[in-house]
Amino acid sequence: MKGWMGRFKVLSLLGLVALFLSACGRENLTALNPKGYGAEKSLDLIILPTVIMTVVLVIVMVIFTVALIKFRKKKGQEDVIPKQVEGNQTLETIWTVIPILLLIVIAVPTVIYTFDLADEADASDSLNVNVTGNQYWWHFDYDGLDIQTSQDVYIPVGEKVYFNMLSSDVIHSLWVPALSGKLDVNPENENTFYLQAYEEGVYWGKCAELCGPSHSLMDFKVVVVSQEEFDQWVADMQNFDPETEPETQTAVDGRALFEENNCIACHAIGSSPVAVGPNLTNFGDRTKLAGTADMTKENIIQWIVNPEEMKPGNKMTGMYPSVSEEDAALIAEYLLQLRPSEITPESAGN
Repeated sequence: MKGWMGRFKVLSLLGLVALFLSACGRENLTALNPKGYGAEKSLDLIILPTVIMTVVLVIVMVIFTVALIKFRKKKGQEDVIPKQVEGNQTLETIWTVIPILLLIVIAVPTVIYTFDLADEADASDSLNVNVTGNQYWWHFDYDGLDIQTSQDVYIPVGEKVYFNMLSSDVIHSLWVPALSGKLDVNPENENTFYLQAYEEGVYWGKCAELCGPSHSLMDFKVVVVSQEEFDQWVADMQNFDPETEPETQTAVDGRALFEENNCIACHAIGSSPVAVGPNLTNFGDRTKLAGTADMTKENIIQWIVNPEEMKPGNKMTGMYPSVSEEDAALIAEYLLQLRPSEITPESAGN
């Protein structure tokens, strides 16, 4: 009894911990608190089969309990074999047809929502963003606006924004849980869907397809702002001059080192189409480095000196001469001054 009770206590504790942990998470990184049209439809598709499975479970348990009580062997009763229903066509038809009907009930809205979210009827009259998935970062090219950025994508609240997605290497999957469901990003065929956010704020995006050793670090942000703020951000990005002299001598020295080490060959600043590495035009406005690390000078230095330690398998490792921590600190000062707009993730929703 003691051993049985011990195991019961351990299982109860694990169950209690699991219950508490199930509530952990971020408001902007959950499909259960939708902030966009696609996420709202996805939640409907989560609730529908959950309700169906719950009802089925209850019915099965009721039938099981009734059978357990009704056909149990009573004290003093001789062994009795209940009536056998094997081969009963009526019963076999019922428990074959019911699952088929339940699958149809689940499948029909799923197909409808899938085509709805992939509908491109309004694409020509809406904002289009060409998305490129790379190991392990995201590139965003605003169609017709001459704006390119990486890791943070800005969109206006309430408007349909179409994402036209391709991969430069392996299969990725773009997913912003609070705004919409996920969609594969393939190397050849372009997939398109739209985001329509209901509220301003910053929403976390994930790669939902295993794509290599740093798959879990392939995060990005969707910054949802008002239409006026978005127009201001667009104007600021378009008017940004990459040749503008940095404000401090330290940043001037960092810019010189940035050019001497040929960083510009992979990292564009401005609307250059170079996409070997992430675009750095608004690098100083970002809140995260290499996907998930905090945007601090210390982390930038570590990233420049040894990117492999922070993001294994990245394509930056070994592509430039060794940089000392002192030089990396100067480059970091320059990068942190790349702030072309007052519209930032910190200001979104405030």
